[in-house]
Amino acid sequence: MSERKVRVRFAPSPTGPLHMGGVRTALFNYLFAKKYNGDFILRIEDTDQTRYVPGAEEYIIESLQWCKLQFDEGVSEGGKYGPYRQSERKAIYKQYADQLIASDNAYFAFDTPQELDDLRAKYEAEKKTFTYDSSIRKSLKNSLAFSKDETEKRLASGEHYVIRFKMPENSVIIMQDIIRGEVKVTSSTVDDKVLFKSDGMPTYHLANIVDDHLMEISHVIRGEEWLPSLPLHVSLYRAFGWENTMPQFAHLPLLLKPTGNGKLSKRDGDKLGFPVFPIYWPYGETARGYREDGYFNDAFINMLALLGWNPGTEQEIFTLEEMIKLFSLERVNKSGARFDPEKAKWFNNQYLQKKTNEELADLYLPYLQGKGINAGKMMVAEVVALVKERVNFVHELWEQSFFFFQAPESYDENVVKKKWKEETPEILKNILKFLSGISFENRNEMEEELKKYLETNQIGFGQVMNALRLTIVGSGMGPDLLTIMSMIGRDETIKRVEKGLETIKLHQV
Repeated sequence: MSERKVRVRFAPSPTGPLHMGGVRTALFNYLFAKKYNGDFILRIEDTDQTRYVPGAEEYIIESLQWCKLQFDEGVSEGGKYGPYRQSERKAIYKQYADQLIASDNAYFAFDTPQELDDLRAKYEAEKKTFTYDSSIRKSLKNSLAFSKDETEKRLASGEHYVIRFKMPENSVIIMQDIIRGEVKVTSSTVDDKVLFKSDGMPTYHLANIVDDHLMEISHVIRGEEWLPSLPLHVSLYRAFGWENTMPQFAHLPLLLKPTGNGKLSKRDGDKLGFPVFPIYWPYGETARGYREDGYFNDAFINMLALLGWNPGTEQEIFTLEEMIKLFSLERVNKSGARFDPEKAKWFNNQYLQKKTNEELADLYLPYLQGKGINAGKMMVAEVVALVKERVNFVHELWEQSFFFFQAPESYDENVVKKKWKEETPEILKNILKFLSGISFENRNEMEEELKKYLETNQIGFGQVMNALRLTIVGSGMGPDLLTIMSMIGRDETIKRVEKGLETIKLHQV
């Protein structure tokens, strides 16, 4: 690393919900900054007001707070390089656009949107693609084609214009990317991008470069989709004379669909049943989030970190502190990272198993209370201990443990057909008499008493236990039955067996 202080920014546009790919970009910026004791900055890039979505900025901030990615500077935190919202920096950009005009690195273009659409249509009819570039710019309506007087006359009359960057002609732009190495592009393949509009707003490209320069950004770590913009951005730094302080670039690989074919989208999540956003998006076309689906934030972040980054070991579970220590942009892959929704569940399972029974009880109790069940924390912790290995999410505990809190309302027909024999009712009636006379305080003592009873009466253990489980649980599932019976107590056990005997008939419910 150079002597320059590490300063990185996450710069989303408030145009909708934050994709999990965006969260990964924020995460990699955060890990890099913290590894080198640098600054992690949030900048909201809202220059395109036509695409602004109310609530999106707040959503971005809440999402990153849930992920525990704390900013050192930003729209909420402030800082000496602010404002951190581009729409509040509007007055800054015009002077830089003018500077490029003065140095002959940009020009005024007066072509109307309709004229450009007509040109595109004409080219399309000839099976060609229209590009506003060095090959045709002098034949279009701009200050390169007009005299100085003509240009000034048009500007003075208030005619609408844009300022376009004047890409160098016939040169090779050589760029360095930390992840991808050397990148070469011929300048003639890059069009003259719009930098500034006559409404006083810059485009993303100008604002991005100016802000990164003024905020002393040392490294730009962003998604692969910005790689085609790199030649323009590098050319802008050179045109401004800022090449010596230009940030280093790193373009992260795409997040791919579970099939590995194409970029991961909300449609994939809708189709296959998983979220692609960190938290619930409540506006317009709503969308589910990892938080609301029951994922732990640290499991979500751990999963995201390993989509494209290889720590170089077999280890998969990392604390945020461990990730900071190990993270390196050189170990980020060039190729896209395939998202596996089942692996995401596995990560959540790993974090769930790491939690104590008491921690899980605290998370499960509100869920039980929502169902009108008031259970003590100690009892709930005991239940959690018995079933947690069967679940990936806290909300799945209910399906595996409801019978500790309420009697079954129905009985699994398949289990009835297989396990409920003609002699079963008689055996259970006799077992009821036996159960009413023993203590339920100690599970192991219950087992000893039951074994003696079954041996004395020459009854098979399976004959009794399968039928008992059906009446107590409602199916063939669940942890050790005697533990269940001991925990719900004698009275509840007997009541459930009696109800089962009344309800279940041979081979049907």
